[in-house]
Amino acid sequence: MPELPRVAGAHLVGSINQPSAEATFRVVAAELGDDLARFPDGEVGERFHWILFQGAAFDAVAGLSRVPIDPIVVAGFDLRPTVLDGTVEAGALAFGPLGYADAAAASYADFVRLREEGVIVDGTRFQVCLPSPLAPITTFVAPTDRAAVYPAYAAALAGELDRIAELVSARDLAVQIDLATEFAYLEGVSLGGGPLEAFFTEGGADAPALVAAIASHAAELAEHVPDAAQLGFHLCYGDVGEKHFVEPTDAGKLVAVANALDANIERPIDWVHLPVPIERTDADYFAPLAEWSLPAATTPYLGLVHHEDGVEGALARIAPAREAFARAGVASFGIGTECGFGRGPAERTAALLALHHEVIAAATLR
Repeated sequence: MPELPRVAGAHLVGSINQPSAEATFRVVAAELGDDLARFPDGEVGERFHWILFQGAAFDAVAGLSRVPIDPIVVAGFDLRPTVLDGTVEAGALAFGPLGYADAAAASYADFVRLREEGVIVDGTRFQVCLPSPLAPITTFVAPTDRAAVYPAYAAALAGELDRIAELVSARDLAVQIDLATEFAYLEGVSLGGGPLEAFFTEGGADAPALVAAIASHAAELAEHVPDAAQLGFHLCYGDVGEKHFVEPTDAGKLVAVANALDANIERPIDWVHLPVPIERTDADYFAPLAEWSLPAATTPYLGLVHHEDGVEGALARIAPAREAFARAGVASFGIGTECGFGRGPAERTAALLALHHEVIAAATLR
């Protein structure tokens, strides 16, 4: 049996329930700062519900209109899809600012100030989290028009990343691209409106061509990350009320997408984060990790920390993960929660951050 990998470091997916970026940075630094290479800003403000605020960006585009049905209200946001209304050709659609660059600029100012004050350790990166273009397109565009609208939104999101690269020093910047909706396509599930059909490739759910297309589309956004900045991916099965949209059978699709990302992206990938359901302590879930083919420079982080069962639960999930990763030649991996925890109770935040440190310490002793 190959030598078991060590557990080193933690990763925060992005969402943290705090009232401001400064509050996020302070609590993260106090509870987990020494174990983190990157600090997210907590996805505060309008980003609290991930991409739901993007509906306003679609409303502002000439040529798109909401379908004339009763509002579909989720967390105060109208999720009625938009359609091409015939007033503007699809190729002439133009999105305005999406809000991500403005948010990054404001949070980065707090990050720099707190680093100068010694709250944030020198060398820590400022983490900016962006969805893939596929997520807002799937959420806010009717199936018949997704393929036509996708290029305009993808260009707008790439423009946001270009602006972020102008506003944030590349040596400070770490960009995470969230791939969540992609796994709904891979699993062939419904997100409300019938099972998803991939408009961006041929073949049904779970087809090899679909994995390749997902990685190829993600690579188009990743190309805009500056060379001196870090790049990572959060692979996700959704998080609504701390539940996935479907529970993965095992880590197979996650590993397949991670390997495909490496094959499609020329620049280094610094990390990939993969979720682990709380009930999965069995070897079968982790067995596909043996097929991990990314280079040693890419750190895998497993989202195996759950507040419900603490250190012992995490260690139970770490044990089979170590054995599977050892077969792939992985020397070390980090830990995190399955997804962001910004929509959980704010009073849980500090303890959950501290739990990461406790898990790393306990895993080091075993």
